[in-house]
Amino acid sequence: MSHRLTVGILGATGAVGQKFVQILDGHPWFEITALAASERSAGKPYHEATEWIGSTPIPEAIADQEVVLGEPGLECDFVFSGLSSNVAGTMEQAFAEAGYPVISNAKNHRMAPTVPLLIPEVNPDHAALLETQTTDGYIVTNPNCSTVGLVCALQPLMQQFGVSQVQVTTLQALSGAGYPGVSSLDALGNVVPYIGGEEDKLTTEPRKLFGTLQDGAITPADITVSAQCNRVPVLEGHLECISVKLSKSATPADVRDAFLNHESPIAALNLPSAPERLLRVFDEPNFPQPRRHADLGRGMNVSIGRIRDCEVLDVKFIALVHNTVRGAAGGAVLNAELLAERGYLQPRPAAVQASS
Repeated sequence: MSHRLTVGILGATGAVGQKFVQILDGHPWFEITALAASERSAGKPYHEATEWIGSTPIPEAIADQEVVLGEPGLECDFVFSGLSSNVAGTMEQAFAEAGYPVISNAKNHRMAPTVPLLIPEVNPDHAALLETQTTDGYIVTNPNCSTVGLVCALQPLMQQFGVSQVQVTTLQALSGAGYPGVSSLDALGNVVPYIGGEEDKLTTEPRKLFGTLQDGAITPADITVSAQCNRVPVLEGHLECISVKLSKSATPADVRDAFLNHESPIAALNLPSAPERLLRVFDEPNFPQPRRHADLGRGMNVSIGRIRDCEVLDVKFIALVHNTVRGAAGGAVLNAELLAERGYLQPRPAAVQASS
């Protein structure tokens, strides 16, 4: 890019907002110029307003930046939304109506017919849905963190063999619940076999992601997903046990080759956050593991292992996704990079005037 774009973060003091701050530190295309939060935090320097939970210190360039109220009028070209779903729906809509591109991690607008639900390596063409939105700005979303791991793993199989049915059981990290998250008495030495709303997202979002865009609308893919979601005492990294029914016969070796040979449709774009390869395949019988492998590719890889015959469907395997990077803030940043490369992100006149 010939110029850096300025960025505002909505919900900047929360867990996802903090991850945006970490990932954007030193980004070659984007620069944080607005940290937005609620009235409780507005007016304070960021290091006082946030209860920082990152494993590295707050970036020096951000620590003393003043937090502002999360409402239109921010001096930035576009915003990332790390807002809670309790407020994201109306606030993101208000920013879009005020002319801001909104790159959202929240669930509220994911299934709206005119809103792209994007994973750049899976459905980059769906970005064209932006042209059907009627506000001065727009909204783009990334999927649920578990959906990201599932869909990235299914993508090569959909392309080569077709997939009609999926059974997935997730073992989801505590960080997916935000901060302060799950009570220690529920989390320690325990598994919680319920995560509100999670199973519904896993059953519906893949149909939109794999759907066909034609004449400004998406026809959902004909795929059935059965999901069971569990919270486990792991810090970061969602593990998924996946069984698939293929439309065309294939052996585990064929499936392994499909994973290994999968080529990303955005590989030639050289987007800063895109991993060299989307999928990392392991042959070791006890891999992948969250503690060892969630950070591969700066947290943007999806790891695959234990590929074998399934006694009920056709083939089963394990997938691992870093839930707060690939499945949240990192995925949203990659979405913004794709939109910038395609010309959907440009300097806003108001932001240009404010900086001149």
